[in-house]
Amino acid sequence: MKIHEYQAKQLMAERGIPVPRGVVATTVDQAVAAVRPLIEETGNKVVVVKSQIHAGGRGKGRFKEHPDLGGVNVVTDGIDGGIAAAEDKVRELATKMLGSTLVTIQTGEAGKTVNTLYIEQGIDIADELYLSVLLDRATSRNIVMSSSEGGTEIEEVAANTPEKILKEEIDPAHGLLGFQASRMAHGLGLEGDAHRNGVKFIQTLARVAVELDTDLVEINPLVVTTDGKVMALDGKMSFEANALYRHSDVAGMRDVSEEDPAEATANEHGLSFIKLDGTIGCMVNGAGLAMATMDIIKHVGGEPANFLDVGGGATAEKITEAFKIITADPNVKGIFVNIFGGIMKCDTIAEGVVEAVNEVGLEVPLVVRLEGTNVELGKQIIDESGLNVVSAQDMKDGAQKIVGLAS
Repeated sequence: MKIHEYQAKQLMAERGIPVPRGVVATTVDQAVAAVRPLIEETGNKVVVVKSQIHAGGRGKGRFKEHPDLGGVNVVTDGIDGGIAAAEDKVRELATKMLGSTLVTIQTGEAGKTVNTLYIEQGIDIADELYLSVLLDRATSRNIVMSSSEGGTEIEEVAANTPEKILKEEIDPAHGLLGFQASRMAHGLGLEGDAHRNGVKFIQTLARVAVELDTDLVEINPLVVTTDGKVMALDGKMSFEANALYRHSDVAGMRDVSEEDPAEATANEHGLSFIKLDGTIGCMVNGAGLAMATMDIIKHVGGEPANFLDVGGGATAEKITEAFKIITADPNVKGIFVNIFGGIMKCDTIAEGVVEAVNEVGLEVPLVVRLEGTNVELGKQIIDESGLNVVSAQDMKDGAQKIVGLAS
């Protein structure tokens, strides 16, 4: 599960990680009202207006409706014109940004609608760095990763200057040790107060990542101020969904409007679903079989439209919901139901398919491959349903048939 920048910073601040002062705004008036308190309380006449969407690259992104406007805008009007001038500029920006579509390198051409802004105090920056704590699934351990190239996409750094990426593996029995944090701070070129503050920052962030069961905590940029403070100027967090039951405060931060509607619906019904760009809808039981199904569809010349695992304990009602999700995708030109009946019996799947087709309708070809527990009964249910369903003998046969029918 992902959250917004302002939410990530809230969680950080509550756990002792320095972040700039900021105010959330969902209307133009709220954005304007945030300006005066920020300037008066911090003494910095610069404010920043940030789009809040679940995607990186906001600063370099551009609005479809306003191609000259980026997703993050620094307002310096207050330096010469005072608070009133800053308020006028924020009003102008907020009016354009709210409700508009921001396109970044991570959103794709469709972009995302900006419904929330974060109005943040200006910071006197001496240096910009990169810092993250991420789960390395190869070792089942968190690693701390940093770079002196803050503000740059870490993928670009890895491709162009990999020697500038520093890594420290965290032993879960001991946490990030002091010498590791100190070595990383030194590698980033921090000295004096900045070094001491950097070591504390790195250790605290590593601890917070464990406490909150995060997949990723990314700060880009991590800034060193002119007076030696170290602060998270940006913040991105994603969480292990299976651990959210331990973090009700984090679970409450979920923004369904930022998620793919089909994926959100699938989550509500306990289905594992990821939308893809192809034309062959897949309904499978078991993650491994689902991956193999997508592979064989590509092998025979097709492109899967989704990953959908109905799980081992799916009911007919669950199958119906899964069918609705697949058929709602206008790109789907054919559906392949591929079931190996173990815990999930073939007759249950067959009943669900029949019920789903009768309720939703069928406007594209449907190929069903059943194997395993109660397979003959499942095939009988399909055959006697009167539906226009093509049976497959095995997985490859089914993939070839649905790709051929869909094209």
